[in-house]
Amino acid sequence: MSIGVDRDRIRQLLEKVVEGLGYEFVDAELKGSGQNSILRIYIDKPDGITHQDCRLVSDQAGTELDVEDLIPFSYRLEVSSPGLDRKLIRDRDYIRFDGKLARIQTRIPLHHQKVFRGRLRGFEGGNVHLEMPQGNVLEIPLDVIHEARLEFDWADEKARSERAGTAPE
Repeated sequence: MSIGVDRDRIRQLLEKVVEGLGYEFVDAELKGSGQNSILRIYIDKPDGITHQDCRLVSDQAGTELDVEDLIPFSYRLEVSSPGLDRKLIRDRDYIRFDGKLARIQTRIPLHHQKVFRGRLRGFEGGNVHLEMPQGNVLEIPLDVIHEARLEFDWADEKARSERAGTAPE
């Protein structure tokens, strides 16, 4: 978010609005600091986000942001699903998506590398557990993670389609 903007207050307000409407507040980002600025809010719910969900959150968040006047310039408000490559931000994200494929980039090298791909295996004691392709489980301290995202699991999706009888021949 931009200079002169109280990022924490904006995040707190957005989290309160989004969760008050029954959605999960995933993240928010403010890009730019002038007329072409965009405030993007990412929301989620277990069965996915619809256009109507985005509209509802946009209307409510827009009203609250206008009342509080926390952004001292014009901006465009967008509300979106976090997508298939959703960011993992909070410790609860690593628990919720246990068993899913993820890509984790660290700020400092661990075992001589900074980028890890594997299957999430929970979160305990401040560490993300990531099962590597070789089968070993790596413990990555949450505070050294620069960015973590889910990765689409093509093999899992193919297996699910085959079980449902919808796989292409």
